[in-house]
Amino acid sequence: MNPNSLVSIDDLSKEQLLDILADARFFEENPNHKILDGKVVATLFFEPSTRTRLSFETAVNRLGGRVIGFSDANTSSSSKGESLKDTIKMVSNYVDLIIMRHYQEGAAEYATGVTETPIINAGDGSNQHPSQTMLDLYSIMKTQGGLDNLEITMVGDLKYGRTVHSLLMAMRFFNPKFRFVSCPELAMPREYIDLCDKLGIKYEIHTELSPEVINSTDILYMTRVQRERFPDLAEYERVKDFYSLNNAMLSGSRDNLRVLHPLPRLNEISEDVDDNPKAYYFDQARNGLFARQALICRALGISVEDIKKAESK
Repeated sequence: MNPNSLVSIDDLSKEQLLDILADARFFEENPNHKILDGKVVATLFFEPSTRTRLSFETAVNRLGGRVIGFSDANTSSSSKGESLKDTIKMVSNYVDLIIMRHYQEGAAEYATGVTETPIINAGDGSNQHPSQTMLDLYSIMKTQGGLDNLEITMVGDLKYGRTVHSLLMAMRFFNPKFRFVSCPELAMPREYIDLCDKLGIKYEIHTELSPEVINSTDILYMTRVQRERFPDLAEYERVKDFYSLNNAMLSGSRDNLRVLHPLPRLNEISEDVDDNPKAYYFDQARNGLFARQALICRALGISVEDIKKAESK
């Protein structure tokens, strides 16, 4: 396993998280470089993606590298029955970095065991999505002025939502208070509740997105109920419309409240929220470019100081 691979947000210490966020700020201020000249990055997306894939590919291009890969596994040899192991070992022959999204939990961790090429997990089933977490942290830091002592409400699909799982783990360093809002069928998994108990993280469990919850929140993190995660579509149809945020619901909220969403959205955020200055989800997606530039450089062992030195010559 390459030590620069990123499988889980739990792989990163508090200091490493803060270093990556500082690098993301640098890339927001200075997005275009040639530091990856001669480098080739593979984007292997065994599961559909728009924002994650395009922002990673844009990040590589902004850094001066080249991208190969696929966005539809049906166009790869996996459709012929090729194993994940063989795909990873084959692609490793051609590239300096692999960015991989897969529908199976644990796929990224497995891949790191069969190659020395660094791997960035771009989402594995309902498990982890560490690059999304870094852009979420960057968005929270930008809008709140820091990460400490915030009240964060997570709404919707907390069972299958890998973005909320990763964000919870990352925020453990910053003394948050969480509110978990979901129907019982989509509740935060027991392992994350146990983690909160173990670490002394404050949390409340709610089934209603009430005014009291919204009005005591700094970050309102909405999520899509993910049809693709449900083995029983009848269950999906029953729970998909439990929570929907509209503009009027924000009328009594804190001035600093920001609405985040990993996107894509369905009907959990009404379009009348889009023009509210508290809506931040499109800016959040833009921040993904800078966070992923920082993660790519980390995976390849390139520091911001290296970039400054190279570009000062």
